[in-house]
Amino acid sequence: MLKFLLSIFFAWLLYKLVFDLIIPGYKVTKQVRRQMSDMQQHMRQQYEEQQGGQPGNSQQQAPPVQQKPADKGDYIDFEEIK
Repeated sequence: MLKFLLSIFFAWLLYKLVFDLIIPGYKVTKQVRRQMSDMQQHMRQQYEEQQGGQPGNSQQQAPPVQQKPADKGDYIDFEEIK
């Protein structure tokens, strides 16, 4: 009789462990991963819109930088002393 009660208790304990801890943990993990994926996709879309609206082209060239002519009046030559 005691063996039967212990087996019922362990079966109930296993049931509670699976349905109150493992399955909800799995569902939460799956939901968090999906939300992170959605957030990354949303951020990628925003970035592409800010870069000129060219989706799929993440390597865009920077606009050319205009270089001003160097002022040669106050130039001092530098030598490294070791």
